[in-house]
Amino acid sequence: MIRLILVVLFMLLFFIASIPIWAITWLVGRSDPHKADLLCLRIVQAAFKVILFLAGTKVEVYGEEHVPKDEAVLYIANHRGFFDTVITYARCPGLTGYVAKDSMLKYPFLNTWMKKLHCLFLNRTDIKEGLKTILTGIDQIKNGISMCIFPEGTRCTSPVETDMLPFKEGSLKMAEKTGCAIIPMAMIHTADIFENHLPFIRRTHVILTYGEPIYVKNLTKEQRKHLGNYTRDIICKMLEEELERSASR
Repeated sequence: MIRLILVVLFMLLFFIASIPIWAITWLVGRSDPHKADLLCLRIVQAAFKVILFLAGTKVEVYGEEHVPKDEAVLYIANHRGFFDTVITYARCPGLTGYVAKDSMLKYPFLNTWMKKLHCLFLNRTDIKEGLKTILTGIDQIKNGISMCIFPEGTRCTSPVETDMLPFKEGSLKMAEKTGCAIIPMAMIHTADIFENHLPFIRRTHVILTYGEPIYVKNLTKEQRKHLGNYTRDIICKMLEEELERSASR
């Protein structure tokens, strides 16, 4: 329970400190908006690293050399726990917005930070509004801001680490329309941090693997037609390799 208390206390302190931080980023942004965006990115990444430390989460990373440092990409990952965003966002090399469910808008302070970090809020029930969100994501990638989405749409609660829900094909449109690289990400044991033993946070060893970039233009017509399943199969294979790696330690 002490880890949960430490994480919650830190988040409360961070949100309190957010008000003067926003004032500073606003002042910086008046003369250099890009610099203000980067400042917000690094501040939140530092906060996420503190949260991972307090939670006792050790992250073992493979394949990070596959992530381009000088171009916007679309990150695609499996989704098993609340800490998935904390783990992956802490390692983004450049400006990155996440696609989140629109219910996140009801959380004060958190929603402001998400907006500052170019996150988008997806309405799952309104197709027209959902399309607007994807179009905004396309514009952001064209403007040099990477995007990250969990194509399952929600967390997979299966006890089998390699299980994933079906990928929603529309989630890959941002890569199809911009030609940017898709960076597959595979994570195991993230649900062991919190979800598997609510309300406790446990010390956990997580493995995060980045796959080789996928460029839609280099795929066959059949692969492009079923891009969601194609990417899902790649992440599934990565998960299997992670489990083998974990078992061999």
